Amino acid sequence: MKNIGTVVRGIKTPVIKENCDLSEIVVNSLLAASKEGNFEFNDRDVVAVTEAVVGISEGNFATLDDIVFDIKRKLNNSKHIGVVFPIISRNRFAVLLSAIARSTDKVTVMLSYPKDEVGNSILYESDMEKYNINPYSHLITEDEYMDKFHHFKHEFTGVNYVDIYKDIIEKENCSANIILSNNVLDILKYTNDVIVSDIHTREITKKKLLEANANVISLTEILNEPVNGSGYNPLYGLLGSNRATDERVKLFPRTGDILVKNIQKRLKEVTGKNIEVMVYGDGAFKDPVGKIWELADPVVSPAYTEGLNGSPNELKLKYLSENKFKDLSGEALNNAIKEEIKNKASNLKGTMATQGTTPRRYVDLIGSLCDLTSGSGDKGTPVVLVQNYFTNYSEEW
Repeated sequence: MKNIGTVVRGIKTPVIKENCDLSEIVVNSLLAASKEGNFEFNDRDVVAVTEAVVGISEGNFATLDDIVFDIKRKLNNSKHIGVVFPIISRNRFAVLLSAIARSTDKVTVMLSYPKDEVGNSILYESDMEKYNINPYSHLITEDEYMDKFHHFKHEFTGVNYVDIYKDIIEKENCSANIILSNNVLDILKYTNDVIVSDIHTREITKKKLLEANANVISLTEILNEPVNGSGYNPLYGLLGSNRATDERVKLFPRTGDILVKNIQKRLKEVTGKNIEVMVYGDGAFKDPVGKIWELADPVVSPAYTEGLNGSPNELKLKYLSENKFKDLSGEALNNAIKEEIKNKASNLKGTMATQGTTPRRYVDLIGSLCDLTSGSGDKGTPVVLVQNYFTNYSEEW
């Protein structure tokens, strides 16, 4: 093939339920797709499986009461829990908030503003200017929010999440207080018992609270071990969980390392090819319209085979054609660039010929590609096959 580069295919599978043999389903679905689509497998193809079906098939679920039990024992039956920097999400955090409220008498939620960690707006920034609010120093109480900012509606969902979170807490017969601040220590004005609920900045947040002598745990420490036979995740706890039902959550998968090796072995047996396999969750895509960063999971890929370690080492073709080979054209230019690629150094970091390539980890790049391919709705393609990702302009296959 001279004219085809990377090819991405969404692979349909049967609906996957708890205790399914996921590796068998993945392999059989790939083989069926290959026959139907008349394509072959190659060395260094990548098979990616969404974390959702991995967690479902391994039965990694927990009830809200399991979460309540763990919170109570780890915060010593606190009567007033502070929740700092959660994202605003009905699918992700809202169900966890129900469990937190059920475990105590009062919850104070402290949201960052004007946006949460992944870019969801909490209020209109024009209102901050109107009232001369400095987000670096000003704590917005619930009363002030209701007076000045309550008319806010989320751009995509059309709802006000302060109202939603307050209602969730009160439905558990728990007193609710919602405040907005970007200073994590402000929560200690209300309670010393805190659950750190941010995702990618959680370690810094927890460190600041510990230094202030708070009694603090993070979402990673809740259900990091089983409770009464529940699911769990030893690394991420509740991070990466999703609503399954109103009383049940699916946790981030914990057996992915076993799964990817098993699928890789089975594919080798039936195709003879050395195929890489990964589990992917949220991609790292940021929506240019809503400014929302989609990565609400703790990592893009919680499990992958060894060949997916590393980052691209690429030359910028535009730079070569307009600089080093600016006097060439046509076939001479094509051949010169191909030779440059074939003879490139093993580490190009810092050289001008790589400017604009911004190497990132393979698993983050491919996982984001797969997440955008499979989506999270009704496409029915929880498996994605990526071919020729590791080829370049100088290669034919």
